Amino acid sequence: MRQGTDGRAVIRFRAVGVSLLLAHLLLVGWLTLRPLDVPWMDAANLSPFAGIRADLSLGPAAAFRRIGGGLLLLAPLGVLLPMAGGRLYVSPWLSLARTVAAGSLISLAIELGQTGVPGQVVDVDSLFLNTAGVALAHALVVPACRARLRRRGGPEPRVVPRSGHEAPQGSTPTISGVGMAP
Repeated sequence: MRQGTDGRAVIRFRAVGVSLLLAHLLLVGWLTLRPLDVPWMDAANLSPFAGIRADLSLGPAAAFRRIGGGLLLLAPLGVLLPMAGGRLYVSPWLSLARTVAAGSLISLAIELGQTGVPGQVVDVDSLFLNTAGVALAHALVVPACRARLRRRGGPEPRVVPRSGHEAPQGSTPTISGVGMAP
């Protein structure tokens, strides 16, 4: 169920969200999946947190730049995915779980796509950092924005009772006098 006083406003909000989401994914795809001309390549990092430990050993400035870049790469998805969904009244935990799952799957697709790109190296820590960035962006921005939009006067969602007794809707129509075909 999509909420809103004006159906056109909801459609515009979702259209902007989908447009920004596609633009961001195109930018991320270009940044992460373009071939690089490098004289040597590191081995793929398949050990969890080994790359983060190596980044921390480089010093605070380099670690901040490399780890921060990993956190920020897909962080906008934490806001753009719920925006494209267009739901105003949804459980915050369910929204966070859905967004983090989608962000981690997108990050996994990027990492798997890098296996066939010259100059790009698979790094399992990128998957962790990208997913954490999506979760942080969602947790910091989306609940506050939804609360603000609800305060602006969005209508309360219609609650349908979930009891075993359904509301009477009439009898089921039957067709009489229909025989079997020869």
